[in-house]
Amino acid sequence: MKNIFDQAVTDELTARIEALNPDSQPLWGKMSVDQMLAHCSVAYEMAYTDKHPKPNALMHFLLKTFVKSGVVNEKPYPKNARTAPVFIISDRRDFEKEKSKLISYLQKTQELGSEHFEGKESPSFGAMTAQEWNNLFYKHLDHHLNQFGV
Repeated sequence: MKNIFDQAVTDELTARIEALNPDSQPLWGKMSVDQMLAHCSVAYEMAYTDKHPKPNALMHFLLKTFVKSGVVNEKPYPKNARTAPVFIISDRRDFEKEKSKLISYLQKTQELGSEHFEGKESPSFGAMTAQEWNNLFYKHLDHHLNQFGV
């Protein structure tokens, strides 16, 4: 798994995002490219903002117990896997705005570094290691950039 806290990896991901355009088509799935960019930002919004509601105690337990390991391990996501409701983007978005927002989140994550994420609480999964945060961020973004062929 590549290290999202490494500047070279951030630069590589940024270049892949920059290779997208408003007409980029997915190789699988139903999202448009602008929806995919907004979808990918949700993981960062959950780490950096209170924009999304936190799961209740039961849902938090279920996510931490049954979902976390699949999200933070190094095994790639399968194509067309189910998406959590908070990650579903049903409306169209401004491509340039979403692209810029996602790149800003990538840069912020790299600048904060792994130390910032060691032991940081995830609203869904509880306290996580920097490696778990890395895997969550990198694996998800890589999956969707591959979905759009970049």
